[in-house]
Amino acid sequence: MRYQSKARIGELPVLAIAFGPDLQAQQARGYAVGIIAIGDMAVGIIAIGGLAVGVLSLGGMSAGVVCLGGLAFGLIALGGLAIGGVALGGLAVGFRALGGLAIGVHPQGGLAIKWP
Repeated sequence: MRYQSKARIGELPVLAIAFGPDLQAQQARGYAVGIIAIGDMAVGIIAIGGLAVGVLSLGGMSAGVVCLGGLAFGLIALGGLAIGGVALGGLAVGFRALGGLAIGVHPQGGLAIKWP
């Protein structure tokens, strides 16, 4: 499934959706790039997908400013493994870390390890 809105901001579509393989483009996964991107791999201001990169990203693996996911890397990261300035998760690593195992400058949690 592929969709891109006709509305654009600069070169990017406002909404891009891409799921599953595209045999014509010889892509094994859906690559969505847009202001709002939703897909197997999504890149945008708001990105939602298995692998998501954006200012606000939600996905299995997410990276950006505010991230939610199984594996989250960002300024504010929430996830099973969260790495960021403010990290909340089962394993949290960051300046402010809160989690089952928290590692950071200001850790809080089940097992808190102050580092450095």
